[in-house]
Amino acid sequence: MVSGVLGVCVPVASVCGTYLVDVFSPNTVAMFLGPVALGGVFIVLFAAVLSDRRLPPGSVPRWSWREFAGTFYVSPRRHRDFSWVFLSRFLFVTAFAFLTSYQVYYLLADLGSSQDRVPHQVFVATLVSSAGVVVASLVGGKLSDWSGRRTVFVLAAAVVYGVAMFMVALAGDFATFLVGVAVSGVGFGVYVAVDLALVTEVLPSAADTAKDMGVFNIANALPYSVAPAVAPAILAVSGGQYPALFACAGACALASALVVSLVRSVR
Repeated sequence: MVSGVLGVCVPVASVCGTYLVDVFSPNTVAMFLGPVALGGVFIVLFAAVLSDRRLPPGSVPRWSWREFAGTFYVSPRRHRDFSWVFLSRFLFVTAFAFLTSYQVYYLLADLGSSQDRVPHQVFVATLVSSAGVVVASLVGGKLSDWSGRRTVFVLAAAVVYGVAMFMVALAGDFATFLVGVAVSGVGFGVYVAVDLALVTEVLPSAADTAKDMGVFNIANALPYSVAPAVAPAILAVSGGQYPALFACAGACALASALVVSLVRSVR
């Protein structure tokens, strides 16, 4: 349930960010710096008011390059379930990164939107998706706690998101695109809520939770570099067809569902 509440932060931030972009759309500098400035204010506020845990002197091991290098690695052989969850999140976020990175070009190239309409259309799409994320995050988190199950919710959410990506790929107009985006919001909401709870139950060590969560966060961050690197190749092979790109996104989400089904230590 707590991770469901945290999951609500993503769509709320997305709506606020796309709204600011829509407002500042004539001014490119303001489009980029406006959301950043708002985020910076809240980050400083968070750091100022957080009552952080302080470790007693001598409890932290001496710093070394070996210790530093070790913070980026968790043995996949010794911690298989953590590795499966990591790979599942990586594939899922890759699917999400395809959508968020290329929906603008899809609207322009395939759905016939004009450049001046796209900022508002992205805002509307984000709003529709976010409504699904907010409801699904809270409901999915609550149901997962009530049933005591994690993997089945994550698996189902990834399948729903994969189906949504194929719906987006087949959209012939903006209204159909919105339907696909709305369905994706439901899948995304349940996934981010329950998958985070699942991660906390497969962490390798109770003494290194911060380090292990840092390793896991690579699965959240890396896809935003991988997707733009891979997408041009997909577009080149498909002859510039954005539906093929979103079909690949759907395949990534379905692969994410398959991978999480391999987790054995958590139901």
